[in-house]
Amino acid sequence: MASWGLKSCSEEESSSISRSSIQEARQSRLISRQHGVSKHSGDRFIPNRSAMDFDMAFYLLTQTRKEKEKAAALASHPGQTYGKLLAERLLPNRNRILAFQARPPASSSTAEETREISRSADRMLLIPEMADDYYLNVLDWGSRNILSIALGRTVHLWNGTDGSTLEMMMAEDDLGAAASVSWAPDGRYLALGLNGSDVQLWDTDSQRLDSERCTPFSSRIALMEQSHSDDGGKDGKVVNKDVRIRSHVVHSYRGHRGEVCGLRWSGSGRRLASGGDDNLVHIWDLRRASTATAPRTSQGPWIHRFDKHASAVKALAWCPFQSNLLASGGGGNDRCIKLWNTENGTCLDSVDTGSQVCSLLWSKKEKELLSSHGFGQNQLTLWKYPSFRKIIDLTGHSSRVLCTAVSPDGCTVASVSGDETLRFWNVFGSPETTRRSPPKPPPDLEPFSSFSRIR
Repeated sequence: MASWGLKSCSEEESSSISRSSIQEARQSRLISRQHGVSKHSGDRFIPNRSAMDFDMAFYLLTQTRKEKEKAAALASHPGQTYGKLLAERLLPNRNRILAFQARPPASSSTAEETREISRSADRMLLIPEMADDYYLNVLDWGSRNILSIALGRTVHLWNGTDGSTLEMMMAEDDLGAAASVSWAPDGRYLALGLNGSDVQLWDTDSQRLDSERCTPFSSRIALMEQSHSDDGGKDGKVVNKDVRIRSHVVHSYRGHRGEVCGLRWSGSGRRLASGGDDNLVHIWDLRRASTATAPRTSQGPWIHRFDKHASAVKALAWCPFQSNLLASGGGGNDRCIKLWNTENGTCLDSVDTGSQVCSLLWSKKEKELLSSHGFGQNQLTLWKYPSFRKIIDLTGHSSRVLCTAVSPDGCTVASVSGDETLRFWNVFGSPETTRRSPPKPPPDLEPFSSFSRIR
C-alpha cells in the first residue's frame, strides 16, 4: 500500500507537471502567434483573395508548354532586357498564382522635393535715371553672359562673368532715348529701338555702330525680338526686317489698334506672339506672313486673336517644354496670367494674381513660371505648372518690376524697377557642374610621339 501510495503520488505529481508544461507551451505558442501576426497576415497558408490577380493566375495556369519555352527564350535574349525591366515595373508581383498577404500600401508621402529659394536678392546695383514706364523693354541678357540695360540715352553693359561694366553708347538728342534693347542669338550684336522711331545695330566687340535704319514707324519702338529682327511700334504695327539687305522690311503685321508692347517668337521660330495696349494678343505665322501680301481671310492674316484680357498685354512667354503653350499677363485692370493653346486657340487656364503683370519667364529646368508685378507688393512670384500653385514671392523692390531677364545658364534672373535698382535673384537653382574634358595634345604632335620608333 505504501509503495502504491508512493507510486500514486508520483503519478499525480507527474500529471500536474505535464499539465503545467502543456499550459506553458500553449501560452508561449499563443504569445509567439500574437507576435507573428504583426509581421505576417496569419500563421496558416491561406491565400488572400483580395491580393490576387485572378486573370493573371488563370493565364499562368492555362499557359501551354510552348508558350513557356518561347517566353523563356525571349527572356534570355540580350535585347529583351529592357522589356523585362519595363514589365517588372508596370506589372509588379503579377507572376504568382497565389498570394498569402496583401500588398503593402502605397506611399502616402506626396511632398515635393523643394529647393531652397532666397526671398531676397543676391545682388543689387543702383541704376539712376531709370524711367518708370510700363511700356519700355530696356533689359536683355545675351548668350555671352552680358546684360544690357538702357538708361535714358545711355546703354550700359554688365558682364556676368567678371562683374565689369561698360558704357557702350549715348544716343544723340534728336534720336531720343533708348526704349528697347535686344541681343542677337550670337550675343555679339545688340539692337536698340529709339524714341525717334530709329533702329540701331551695334557690334559690341568693336563698340561701333554696325547699321542704322529708319523704320516705317511714326513713333517710338518699345520692343524688339532679335530671333527674326522684329520690331513693335507705338502705332500698332509689327515689322519683320532683314538688316542684310537694302530694303530691310520683309513684312508688316497689322492687327493691333494701339501700341504694341509685347513681342515674342516661339522656340521653333515659326510663330510670333504680339500683345498690345488694345488688350489683344495675336498669334502670327511666319510662313503665312512671308507668302501673303494681303489678308487671306476677313479676320486678318493672324492665326488667332485672343481678347480675354481686360488691360494692356505686355508680358508674353512661350513655354520651352511645350511648343504650343503661350503665357500672357495683363495690366492693372486685368491682373491675370492666362495660358493659351496656340494650336486650337483655347484658353487653358487663368489665374488672378492681384496686381499688374509686367513680365513672364519660364524656367528652363523645371515646370515653373516666374512673373513680375507692380502696384501692390512689387514682387516677383514663382508659380508651379500646371497647378498654378504659388511657390514663393520675392520681395525687395519698392516700385513696380518693369522688366526681367534670365541668364544664359537659366538660373539667375535680373529685374529692373522704377525704384532705380537692378536686382539679381537665384530663382531657378544652381548651374550644373560639367566635367572638364582633358586637354587636347598640340596638333603638330603625333600619337605616342614620346616613344622611339623601331627601324
